[in-house]
Amino acid sequence: MTAIQTYRGRPAPLGATQAFSGVNFALLCRHGTKIHLVIQPLEQDHPILEIPLDGRTNRTGDHWHIRVSGLPRSFRYGWRVDGPKGPTHRFDPSVVLLDPASTMLSNGSTWAATCETDPHRSSRRSVYHRNGPYDWQEDAPPLIAYEDSIIYELHVRGFTCHPTAGVQHPGTFRGLIEKIPYLKWLGVTAIELLPIHEFDECDCPFVNPDTGEPLRNFWGYNSISFAAPKGAYASNAAEHGQFNEFRDFIRACHSAGIEIILDVVFNHTGEGDDRGRTYSFRGLDNELYYLLSSDGHYLNYSGCGNTLNCNHPVVRDLILTCLRYWVGDMHVDGLRFDLASILGRDSRGNLMIEPPIIEMITEDGILAGTKLIAEPWDAAGAYQVGGFPYGRRWSEWNGHYRDDVRRFWRGDLGFTGAVATRLCGSADLYEWNGRKPRHSINFITCHDGFTLADLVSYNHKHNWANGEGNRDGMNENYSWNCGVEGETDDPHIHGLRRRQAKNLFATLMLSQGVPMMLAGDEFLRTQQGNNNAWCQDNDISWVDWSLANSNADFLRFSREMIHLRKRHPVLRRRRFFQGEVARTRIDGQTERLVDVVWHGQQPRKPDFSANSRAIAFALDGRLPGQEDGLGGVIDCDLYVAMNASSESLPFLIPRSPSGRIWRRVVDTALASPLDILPETEAPRIVDNSTYIVAPNSLIVLISES
Repeated sequence: MTAIQTYRGRPAPLGATQAFSGVNFALLCRHGTKIHLVIQPLEQDHPILEIPLDGRTNRTGDHWHIRVSGLPRSFRYGWRVDGPKGPTHRFDPSVVLLDPASTMLSNGSTWAATCETDPHRSSRRSVYHRNGPYDWQEDAPPLIAYEDSIIYELHVRGFTCHPTAGVQHPGTFRGLIEKIPYLKWLGVTAIELLPIHEFDECDCPFVNPDTGEPLRNFWGYNSISFAAPKGAYASNAAEHGQFNEFRDFIRACHSAGIEIILDVVFNHTGEGDDRGRTYSFRGLDNELYYLLSSDGHYLNYSGCGNTLNCNHPVVRDLILTCLRYWVGDMHVDGLRFDLASILGRDSRGNLMIEPPIIEMITEDGILAGTKLIAEPWDAAGAYQVGGFPYGRRWSEWNGHYRDDVRRFWRGDLGFTGAVATRLCGSADLYEWNGRKPRHSINFITCHDGFTLADLVSYNHKHNWANGEGNRDGMNENYSWNCGVEGETDDPHIHGLRRRQAKNLFATLMLSQGVPMMLAGDEFLRTQQGNNNAWCQDNDISWVDWSLANSNADFLRFSREMIHLRKRHPVLRRRRFFQGEVARTRIDGQTERLVDVVWHGQQPRKPDFSANSRAIAFALDGRLPGQEDGLGGVIDCDLYVAMNASSESLPFLIPRSPSGRIWRRVVDTALASPLDILPETEAPRIVDNSTYIVAPNSLIVLISES
């Protein structure tokens, strides 16, 4: 290494960046009074040097900066910060802090490797690694319309970590690349990744009460560095390759026509409450980065110990810089914001009408083509489904959809009207302010809660393995175990559960809006009744790929339902239903058509009463609701009858809206492969005939084209 020399440096950009004759370091720290830059070799804890910054020479406003020449090509670094004492400050110069602008951290290449050897994670540092230019080749975003999207939520480690995954690089981005052909075959158009920002999997305080084994923070909703991809998710992180391996994954997905949506967590950090570990923000400027009470305690709107001060200008800049990095430099296609309602809280925790950070994200030019998805609630009672600020730019996780569909198929009385509204894209939530069906992200299961298999197998959560006395997780899941709690050898119960799972999955694919499914649901993955598996780094959370064989019939049904949706624009409308619509025919004559007609057991006699458990509807394929006008693409007509009761019900089949012949393509009461058939092979159904819809089942008729 050549002789080290220091210079005043530049105040921007923040972080460690290559500069003329060296590396420029810039740090924003408003209240710090003594700042030291600590530089260490990649593999050793002793410092190469520790440089005190001069408050006059190395400071511009709130930015501290210095340029250093003579450093190696790659190294670790951090900051020591001292400052005033008081209830709102937590300066501790004995701690070497991570740089908030880091794009790579050290000592995290192997999952959970430091849990015992470095229990305080004191060796984690920001890393400067001079990468050469990345060859993106001809990479371009797929730019799939919301309405045409099928979102698949997965966990990087959990998706390929199980021995049955059959990949060469389990638990990594490279392992995901190996599964792209499967996802393409299944029909998904977008992968939504649980958090991939650096987090500490060792920060879980609980142990398994039966084995005494320490539990791990598996999900990763505890970021410690917002712009650094997690090293343990890369097969070559020991060589600091996580940066490019993630890009390889993005490029491979785009080549297959699949988009990537990141689950981003800007509502809190992994530093926790007053008892938590200091990594970065707390030691840099506690009262700037967090919402605090007057006595310095953390306001906890996230349920995770602290709340980020999202609408402070400095924090807004940090969030925007990170989002631009993930979209501009890493080519991600969408962003799903965890507990997004927190982004709308001011410094006192009050919800704002026009939150600045949400407006900035909404109007940002780099993010303009990016899918923005809000989880429109938080852990402190804010629930903004249908009313998220600047909503025309944002789609939302629709919690009402999840609950209403679950309750209808559970057999709760009085939910036919609610489920009809959800099937139509939830106009009650989104149409009032000019939004469209695409603003509703429809889901029945996600990482947070029961899997699809467990939803039809358990009435109650079974979270004892989490070490919290089964107190964690939601108590009301609107689930139904079909008569027996958990595992059973009863073939009747097995059949009913399979039928219920098909009903739920089919409903998701038949609904207007954007469907999102949970990884493994397509072949009935179970978490053994655990509805809060955040700390289960084991078979509870890992996808068991052997189920794709043992439940091949259900996998076939799931795939065919996905492709049925993709074939028919009438299921992917750009606009809400309008009722009666005037349409100009080719011959110039005007005819009046009805885009959706509601039926009951008798045509045009829907039962929306409090005692109803059945509903039917028909869609006119001549009105697919595309943006290019009512003439649009001519599709098939579609008829759906749903029977959530415990008795068989006769449905008198109405005439197809366009007069074409019906074919029965789906009947969830039938065994595979008759439960879903190719449209050309499906049996014809005569209108004005009676079709007996079995208990707890649905049918789908599609007209001949």
